[in-house]
Order: sequence, then structure tokens, then C-alpha cells
Amino acid sequence: MNIFLSAQPSLLERAWLAIRYPYDLVRNPLNALLSIPALSFLLIPTFSSYSTSFNLLFFYVTWSTLILSNSPLKVEVLGSLGIRVLFYLLPSTAFLAFDGATPTLAAKAKEHGESALPMGEEQGGRKGRWWRTALVSTGNVLLGIALQSCVELVFTKLLHFRSALKITTSLPMPWAIAIDLIRGLFLREIFSYVLHRYLLHHPDSPLTSYHTSWQHTITAPYAFVANYDHPLAYILHVFLPTYLPALLFRFHLLTYHMYLAIVSLEETFAYSGYNVLPSGLILGGIARRQERHLMGEGKGNYSCLGIVDFVAGTLLGEDLVEEITEEAENNHVQERLKGRVKRGGRKAKSRSRS
Repeated sequence: MNIFLSAQPSLLERAWLAIRYPYDLVRNPLNALLSIPALSFLLIPTFSSYSTSFNLLFFYVTWSTLILSNSPLKVEVLGSLGIRVLFYLLPSTAFLAFDGATPTLAAKAKEHGESALPMGEEQGGRKGRWWRTALVSTGNVLLGIALQSCVELVFTKLLHFRSALKITTSLPMPWAIAIDLIRGLFLREIFSYVLHRYLLHHPDSPLTSYHTSWQHTITAPYAFVANYDHPLAYILHVFLPTYLPALLFRFHLLTYHMYLAIVSLEETFAYSGYNVLPSGLILGGIARRQERHLMGEGKGNYSCLGIVDFVAGTLLGEDLVEEITEEAENNHVQERLKGRVKRGGRKAKSRSRS
């Protein structure tokens, strides 16, 4: 059987897309961002019939070609921009379009109903501030990419040091990636708590008014609110807690892009306002804590995951352990109910056939 005549893209076709993806990302970012199959091939190589060793070798050749044929700054900046677009800006835009096009259906999926709709009456309707929120949020994301570029230029061009992130043809080992991701997310949690609480919510801080008069004027969260803030407050609240761990531990660029993708997805879903999330056990708790902070005048829940708030005693709402236990029980109950419904449906079908 000829693999080129199959309805689905063949392995060789997917391999060619994977080869072209880094090239397209540099030459034409828009086309590369729309090339989802190529990105899927790079992130989930196990669907092919070849061994993991072959996939790793193939990716190594692709990665080496990308690094050797382009400047490190170009690869880092366009790659980071692509991650932010794919995992934050595009999903946030899709959620905003869904909320605006199907308000009745969206309100049922929102934790706070119609009051959480970006274009709802309580937030000014279709002529409200949703467009300004989306515009400022997008601008802040681009500001973060620009600051990241400036740091690299200072390190390499001005100080003549090595690059701030590790940009080499070699690939990081899986355990090194895991360790960097864990300590990066943990350090981000600490930085976020300290900067958020003592610079953006302390009564004696001159920056408190910037943060509270921007982000805390939103009545209910939606995805674009995650990066909606005064630019200076955004740098302290979002950019520095995210970028500093990568800078201090000098992440490999691939590790940093994985880390940035995790952070982007967390922001997208934690601020989405939906009560149906891909992982209710993890994202559900994070989303509730962010909502309580945003809608509770910033009296607690200063960190991203809630770990430091739990230790420092600034957690709003239920105890963190009790919240996780309750969420796990609810998910277990829902799974059992789904199983019963499926079994009931099968029994009904068998009876009708008989």
C-alpha cells in the first residue's frame, strides 16, 4: 500500500512539515503559527511508527540546522513570540469570540454566569472595555518579548557575555528539563508572591495604585485579564516572576519554551472564568484562587499556585489541602457518574436490540 495515497498525512509528510516548521517560524511566523500539524509532530513524536531514538535524532538534526542557520536572538525571540501567540493570545481570542458569539451558552460555562461575560451588561456591553483589555493585554505580552530581547542584547552585545539563555545545538536531557521546570515554577511562585504582595498591594507602595486602578477594576476575570495591567505593574507581576527563574538557572532555550508554554496555558485557563477546565483538580483550584484575589480587592492569594499563600497564611477561601481533597472527590464522583451513564446507555441499547 502506498503511504502517499492515504487520506491522512503520511509519516514522511509529517516529517517534512517538522523540517519546515523551524524554517517557517523564522521566515514567516504567521504561516508557521498556523502549521499546527508540524508543531504537534515536534511536541508529540510518539504517534509515529519509528522508535523514540529515531525521533530524537531527527529532532536533533532539525534543531541543529535551525540554530546554525539563524542568529540565536532571532530564534529565541520568534520562538518565544510563537509560544505566547499559540498558547495565550490565540486561545484568549477564541474564548473572547465564544463569549461574544454565544453569550447564553458561555454564561452557563462561566463560574459567575452572565456577570462574567466580557461583553455582558455588567461589564459595559459590546461597547464596553473588553477591546481595551484585549489590546493592553496583547501590548504587555509584546512588551515582555521586547524586554527579553533587550536582556539578550545587553548580555551579548554590550557586556560581551554569553547569552542569558542557553542557546546551543545540543539538546537538554529529560531529567534536566524536568528539574529546571520544577524549580523554575517554584521560584516563580515565590517571586510572584513577594512582588505582588509587597510592591503591588502594600499600602505604602507607590505602585499599588497602578495595579488596583487597572487590573482590579475588572469585575470578573476572562483570559485577557491575566496580562491586563499597567505596564509597570505587568513587569513586576507577570514578566519578572516568569523570566527571572529562567535567567538565574540559565535555562536551555527548549526548556524555556516548554516553561513559557506551561505558564501561558495556566494564565489562559486560570483567568478564563469557565467552571469546566481541562484539569479541574489543578487548574480549577488555581482559577478559584485567582478569582478570589481579583474579586476580593487583593486581600490575599498573591502567588500563582497558592503554595506560598498557604505557608504565609494569606490564602483566601478554603484550606489548600481541603480544597484539593474536595476537588479530587468531586472529580471522582463525576467520573463514576459518567461511567454509570455509559453503562446505562449500553444496557438500553442491548435491550432495544433484543
